[in-house]
Amino acid sequence: MYAKNAWEKYDGEKLSELMKFNEEYKEFLSLCKTEREAVQFSVELAEKYGFKELSEFETLKPGDKVYATNREKNICVFIIGEEPLENGLNVLGAHIDSPRLDIKQNPLYEKNGFAMLDTHYYGGIVKYQWVARNLAIHGVVCKKDGITVEVNIGEDDTDPVLCITDLLPHLAQDKLSKPAAKTVDGEDLDLTIGHMPIQGEEKDQVKANILKLLKDKYDIEEEDFISAELEIVPAGPARDLGLDRSMIIGYGHDDRVCAYTSLRAILDSSTSKRTICAYLVDKEEVGSIGATGAESKWYSLVIAEMIAKEGSYNDLKLRRAMSNTRMLSSDVSAGYDPLYPSVFEAKNAAYLGNGITFNKYTGARGKSGCNDTSAEFVRDVRKVMDDNDINYQTAELGRIDVGGGGTIAYIMGNQNMHVMDAGVPVLSMHAPCEVVSKVDVYEAYLAYKAFVKDIK
Repeated sequence: MYAKNAWEKYDGEKLSELMKFNEEYKEFLSLCKTEREAVQFSVELAEKYGFKELSEFETLKPGDKVYATNREKNICVFIIGEEPLENGLNVLGAHIDSPRLDIKQNPLYEKNGFAMLDTHYYGGIVKYQWVARNLAIHGVVCKKDGITVEVNIGEDDTDPVLCITDLLPHLAQDKLSKPAAKTVDGEDLDLTIGHMPIQGEEKDQVKANILKLLKDKYDIEEEDFISAELEIVPAGPARDLGLDRSMIIGYGHDDRVCAYTSLRAILDSSTSKRTICAYLVDKEEVGSIGATGAESKWYSLVIAEMIAKEGSYNDLKLRRAMSNTRMLSSDVSAGYDPLYPSVFEAKNAAYLGNGITFNKYTGARGKSGCNDTSAEFVRDVRKVMDDNDINYQTAELGRIDVGGGGTIAYIMGNQNMHVMDAGVPVLSMHAPCEVVSKVDVYEAYLAYKAFVKDIK
């Protein structure tokens, strides 16, 4: 009811600042297509801002700039506040994993003169969107000798790309008669990676040639796939969308758009009464499980170590720190798409251009699986937004009984934190190329800065 088009307040120098910020975000989005790359980028950027690893501090005092990482897939950045940690933190939590294809552990095979890689999809993809398009490989191969090899194929202009072939429509009558969810089977999402045979081999000559290329370039053997983490992602950089360059199209807006804006909100802030934090996690797209997901105990371990470095630790201080924390679960929302109005409830939808979106609750079908934020916390967040002239809107994830989804909000709420979902509206969410509005990106950044500074 209060949503207004945020573009109306931008011109001159303010518009230039907005566009500059989005150019920096586009670089992040283009370079960071895996969680490992996002953490590495975040560490390098944080260090440029004067942040140091937590282990370098014997004690913590107000104004210290601190970061901690976990297994190269999580990062927290903090600016220590004037109040003790047990009084709570102001936190921005986002995830840095995105739907993709993962290479299986025994992936390489030859079939009818083609070398192929077998994959297993990760997260909620629409399978038919991943065929007949340029794809790249990002990731690491961990060899038995202790050396970790970084792999990145398909991003440089001189690189080859990979693809999953599709059936021509002339021969696809049976395939096209199936429901969209079944037109491509998960086991058919195999990459074509070569076609040239090598001489001197009795069988699988194309596969042997691929193995030789991998050995020459990366010094890896076929068995090294067993201890590899290789992700298949769309090739190419994020691009401006629209003749007016008002939008960005690229892979991984969900949720790296909120991760980057959250990270920058902390890096660009100063010391305040409460400690402020950006917490970037993995595995949200598959349930937030495991050592690097939001369900992990790692975050509470970091806070416990910080309490110890602040003075003295006890379990009660840690529990108070969690209970007194105020958090925005910085995750994207489904943007209203004029091509598909039937799946949205118009007055409770997120619109591109109207600024950051707040979701009091997510979940599906009777709010199942939701974090339903208290009215008191929503009130406090509203006041911060209004006091700082932030454009914001409220939304649900589609019509009741049509859609639904979740974030890490309920997990942090289980720690007795005050949590609300807040993020950028996205078109074509979970597709290989997603769309956001530049003004929403910038308004989210400003909203996150205002939240960590002013929320009580």
